[in-house]
Amino acid sequence: MNAAGWAAHLPASRQAAANEVPAPAQNNAAGFSPAPEQARAVGGAAANGSAPDESLPPWNGPAILLVDLDAFFASVEQLDHPGWRGKPVIVGGDADKRGVVSTASYEARAFGVHSAMPSSQAARLCPQAIWTHGHFDRYRHLSNAIMDILRDETPFVQQVSIDEAFLDVTPNTVNREHPVSIARRIQARVEALGVTCSIGVGTSKNIAKIASDMDKPRGLTVVFPGSERAFLDPLPVRVMSGIGAAAEAVLKSRGIETIGDLASRGEAYLTKLLGKNGRTMWIRANGRDDTPVASDDAVKSVSNETSFAVDLTRRRDVEAAVASMAAKVGRRLRRKGLHGRTLGLRVRLGDRTVHSVQRQLAKPTDDELFFTPLLLAMLADVWREGMPVRLVGVAVTGFAEQSFVQESLFDAGAFGLPEDANATDRAGTPRREQDPGGPLVADESKRRSLLEATDKLRKKFGDDAVRFGHELRSSANTTGSSSKNIADYK
Repeated sequence: MNAAGWAAHLPASRQAAANEVPAPAQNNAAGFSPAPEQARAVGGAAANGSAPDESLPPWNGPAILLVDLDAFFASVEQLDHPGWRGKPVIVGGDADKRGVVSTASYEARAFGVHSAMPSSQAARLCPQAIWTHGHFDRYRHLSNAIMDILRDETPFVQQVSIDEAFLDVTPNTVNREHPVSIARRIQARVEALGVTCSIGVGTSKNIAKIASDMDKPRGLTVVFPGSERAFLDPLPVRVMSGIGAAAEAVLKSRGIETIGDLASRGEAYLTKLLGKNGRTMWIRANGRDDTPVASDDAVKSVSNETSFAVDLTRRRDVEAAVASMAAKVGRRLRRKGLHGRTLGLRVRLGDRTVHSVQRQLAKPTDDELFFTPLLLAMLADVWREGMPVRLVGVAVTGFAEQSFVQESLFDAGAFGLPEDANATDRAGTPRREQDPGGPLVADESKRRSLLEATDKLRKKFGDDAVRFGHELRSSANTTGSSSKNIADYK
């Protein structure tokens, strides 16, 4: 289905509500400021909260929204804990266990706390903050409810994380509703659930993303068609997606400080300076990015990893961590109805070097009781007892029937392992002699019954309702940090 036909699939109530947007719900008790009287607008009249479509400049061209939930994890905690409203709240790992901040409420951000900051630093900046490791089943539930709202507005939704999504709401002959009206209605519907969002509206994903960050929380920033350069030119290059610290340093060394500077240098110059990424940056800087909103939600991999508060060195502890990650991946595979045939293991050592190995299974599976023994055998390719392990990750890929990988694909050069028939593991044992052993439960029907029973209990009572011994051993030594990876919450 193309964008020209999406309005025909909307409920009648959505098509008739352009001028009947309810006033945004007030949630001052939770520390949110009242809704602004008018939205920030570039290149047109302000997108007043009650103005009908007729008072807005016409929108000619693509219309992309980026909906960003404000301090989402922390906002959900304040919603569920009334006593925490108006106070600094930090969702993240333990300060004394190498934890990092996942989300900080706006009250905590006033002290300089931000996402991805080491928890130890956040604790120094805001010692009075309320800390929690988070309630991820709750975040998943509310995120899914919000994504349902977005898909009710348009089928063209690309969820990029648990708290962010792009929407294509381009006006056409079938749907004439102004994009700003749709954005206002989304904000009101999200606020009715008890949290808030900021929205950027523009003619491209790049502009919508940048705009969504301009006026948080509860902001609505609109960049009207034709005003893209006026909006982008004065902004620092770092705000543009695709420009990290290294690229920023290179650009600044050439006197390129703003997006306007970037746009004026020319495609050939930037391609020479930044490689193949240079052309993309030049297009974005000129406001001409036409990357579509990709609603394809095909899953390419299912993975889970965890960091440890204290490095692991004993075999039984490392194997327990691998088995624990395998169990989480298996549960996600079954939740998604996926069967994969490529198994991956990743470890980060105490010196921060990362080593990985992949193997192909004989047949696709979603059964961690079947593939955990192979993971434990693969461990010999990347680790030997006594080496400090800081992180362990497990992944399953190869969901398409035609997918193929080498039987063993690993970064041999990184740790001196030759890729030949006589190669040995770190303990000196030839790989051809390694025997991963059979499944943890030999009888397949009994394995399925056990997995089905534990999955039902976890679905009803939460992921911690049933845990095996290896999961208990591993959980006591994690940092408590959490991820915003969309796959972690589906």
